[in-house]
Amino acid sequence: MSTVLETIDGGTRYLEKRAIADARRNMQLLVAHQLDCTRMDLYLQFDRPLDDSDLAPLREALRKRGEGVPLQHLLGTVEFHRREFATDARALIPRPETEELVERVLTLPLPPEPSILDMGTGSGVLGLTLAAETAAHVTLADVSPDALALAGENAQRLGLTNLTLVCSDLFADLTGQYDLIVANLPYVAESERATLTPEVRHDPDLALFSGADGLDLIRRFIPQAFARLHSGGWLAMEIGHDQAAPVAALLTTAGFVGTEVFSDLTKIARFPIARKP
Repeated sequence: MSTVLETIDGGTRYLEKRAIADARRNMQLLVAHQLDCTRMDLYLQFDRPLDDSDLAPLREALRKRGEGVPLQHLLGTVEFHRREFATDARALIPRPETEELVERVLTLPLPPEPSILDMGTGSGVLGLTLAAETAAHVTLADVSPDALALAGENAQRLGLTNLTLVCSDLFADLTGQYDLIVANLPYVAESERATLTPEVRHDPDLALFSGADGLDLIRRFIPQAFARLHSGGWLAMEIGHDQAAPVAALLTTAGFVGTEVFSDLTKIARFPIARKP
């Protein structure tokens, strides 16, 4: 019978041999999830023996993690902007840089009760965070019914009601105008498919790929977004590492003004924000 510490040590070695980054933290989180405690709680339980009712599911989770199944899928949750969201294979796993987009958006000069659209909402982290932190009514839209169902589950999880869920291919099934549109749309080029990590390849193709240069959907989206914003409304996006210049040009062509592309913490130009005159 293995103790908590022995299990963590053995699992860490297993993950390290399979080149899993941050192997010890991964194993600690898997053990904490199995024992329904926090990672910090494990330090008080290192000598606790684990029987097969705990070890068997841990071995299976460890095997899957070693094969590249994302840790977030195995845990079933991800933390985003101080809240816990459900996450699974129905939608893109939220990335830390998207939290930076939220921080930018929360500084925009919006009306007291703005109308906000989160286009391509996926698991809902962008729109639901804005619904939780503002007096907005937020519309969450996605072409994927599965992703939208996950967003709805997260809305219930957070107890949020100031929102509407709409299944729509871009604006096809949406009505009305908005004060702010946020979007983290698919932006990966098909040519980059083979370079993606095993973890990223578990995200739905629909949430990742958008044509030869990754901009097919964004080219459709930007002029439509311009038409659906109130005068003075804002568009805020997340884009790929090499897309700042072409996206800025698309925004200008569509009629947006004051475009700025903000960098993420790794100095990649990641977040175009522009205004409709």
